[in-house]
Amino acid sequence: MKNRRSFIKDLGVAALATTLPISRLEARESAASDEVVRVGLIGVRGMGWANLTSFLKNPGTFCVALCDIDAVLLERRADELELGSGKRPKTYKDHRELLKLKNLDAVIIGTPDHWHCIQMTDACAAGKDVYVEKPIANSITEANLMVEAARKYKRVVQVGQWQRSDPHWIEALAYLKTGVLGRVRQVKAWANVNYGKGFEVVPDSDPPEGVDYDRWLGPAPSRPFNPNRFHGSFRYFWDYAGGLMTDWGVHMLDMVLAGMEVSSPKSVMALGGKLAFPDSAAETPDTLTTVYDYGHFTLVWEQFIAMGTSPYLEESGEPGVAFIGENGILAVNRASWKVIPFQEDGRYLMEVLPPRRSRINGLDQHTENFYKCILSRKDPNCTIEMGRDAALVAHLGNIAHRSGKKLNWDPAEGRIKGDPESNKYLTPSYRAPWKLWKG
Repeated sequence: MKNRRSFIKDLGVAALATTLPISRLEARESAASDEVVRVGLIGVRGMGWANLTSFLKNPGTFCVALCDIDAVLLERRADELELGSGKRPKTYKDHRELLKLKNLDAVIIGTPDHWHCIQMTDACAAGKDVYVEKPIANSITEANLMVEAARKYKRVVQVGQWQRSDPHWIEALAYLKTGVLGRVRQVKAWANVNYGKGFEVVPDSDPPEGVDYDRWLGPAPSRPFNPNRFHGSFRYFWDYAGGLMTDWGVHMLDMVLAGMEVSSPKSVMALGGKLAFPDSAAETPDTLTTVYDYGHFTLVWEQFIAMGTSPYLEESGEPGVAFIGENGILAVNRASWKVIPFQEDGRYLMEVLPPRRSRINGLDQHTENFYKCILSRKDPNCTIEMGRDAALVAHLGNIAHRSGKKLNWDPAEGRIKGDPESNKYLTPSYRAPWKLWKG
């Protein structure tokens, strides 16, 4: 096991090695022809656009196509890319038309969760590598199908759980694995966020001009347009997503799985609901505590909307993770990580470690890793299996809440033991003509 002092000394060296001092223009001019990667973006708002602009910082990367159901935004994004590069990408409303492009190496999927499975499996079948936003799917069955598709078509698939590439998180988890905390008996993960108050019910209305709302719905049930269900707030409706659990939860739960080197739990149970804002427009809970049994430790997930706190750490409203061992606690979020030693008989059981601050853009590290893996054909830092595991844990927590039951998971069968009613949550019912990928 690595000596703690040599580990701390190595942290600064490792961080410096990850910097990229070359400018975007210099990088593009120096890229060899066999290192050019042509990318398309499906879903040009929010994280989709953030992922693309991050990816384009890498040498030899070019955006050749954009796809979105919002014609107005689509053209504005094409204008922005043309202004920056001198070349205008092709634009599409239907992702299947984009995937027919011959000069397309990879796609970034930044659409709402209920679209991920269809678009990712279509992209793999079309021979494209994929960067897909988290959670990889809106159900456990879809997540499993996406793993099958990636492996069948031998595609490089990077899931947008970018802490896997961030030196800040890598350092914290490496410290955990030195064993100085002693036996870890409980892990806590949380998303106690500042936002969410005032999400009022509003009447249905016409979609915004230029928006193909029927295509936005895609495989989801047909419903009248309502602004609450659109754009970022789609996350609070079961048809399209899973609330804070599958938004922030997937990020933080993924770090628990990485740190503890586990995947699915033995059992899960949940308590909570719309306790703070019972009359809000949201369907998903504003308050939730979920407990997972992994046998040798327990995992507690906690979420609160409009009550920003950060247990063990200073940053208010910043989601994080705490590994609780025999000798102390390792607490980490995107801003900092620190160690809180326990005391016994007037002495600390381990050395005090002051907070360490994040120094590097983790998303840029993640998209750079995707770019390099497209060229090398190696597995990226966050594989499709890692994305599936994090999604599975998050979805099981939501199913426990929605069913009101303690669920016992059978990893061999991929089902909840002895509970046909709860198993109905595993697989979505797609609206025609959309169908689940059949392999």
